[in-house]
Amino acid sequence: MITDQRVLLIVPAYNEEASIQSVIEGIGKELSHADILVVDDGSTDRTSERAERSGAVVLSLPFNLGIGGAMQAGYKYADEKGYEIAVQVDGDGQHDPKEIPKLLEVLEKKEADMAIGSRFIGNCFYKGSAIRKVGISILGQAISTLTGQRVTDPTSGFRAANRKAIRLFAVTYPQDYPEPEVLVLLSRCGLKVKEVPATVYRREFGESSITKIRAVYYMVKVLLAIFVTSFRRRPPERGEGGQC
Repeated sequence: MITDQRVLLIVPAYNEEASIQSVIEGIGKELSHADILVVDDGSTDRTSERAERSGAVVLSLPFNLGIGGAMQAGYKYADEKGYEIAVQVDGDGQHDPKEIPKLLEVLEKKEADMAIGSRFIGNCFYKGSAIRKVGISILGQAISTLTGQRVTDPTSGFRAANRKAIRLFAVTYPQDYPEPEVLVLLSRCGLKVKEVPATVYRREFGESSITKIRAVYYMVKVLLAIFVTSFRRRPPERGEGGQC
């Protein structure tokens, strides 16, 4: 056991019936002390049924809200239930549960308020397209400049948040491009981010919805979104030592 704090694994899932069971079982083998919440984001297949059968708590959204809405629902649950750490793991099987302890260690040592698994540091190797790599690099440089914190993988969906970040996200969470926008939000609220090396595998089932053309469009839209976020009014302060 890496930490004695209460840990919740949040798994956002949309039509992931083919992979959700193996994801839950993999997490259970590595973190038997943690709880697992699957946020079924309006799936039209048997994602919810298979997640429940695998032993996870399932929060079923009435319709598809997107990753931002699904994750905020998970953070609200974590906040209301008093969890001290919330870990985001995608439901498509691309993240290795064996690497979750690396995220938890960052929070346990109080090195940051959010730990992110990066595909671009250490000995990790990402096999994405060249245009996607360039886009991620540009976003990382922009966010690093805006926040003053080094970020190499701003679109990573493999991350862990401490209690301060959980309470912030339960109230304020970006909806359109949450992963990169969250990093700017955290900086504006005085919270720190640290990356650790992480491996991302190819999807075993289904295909990514981001084509080459959409990747360019996505990058431009996200750049605009993070600049808007950086100048937006700072969220109101909350209790329990949180800055926002």
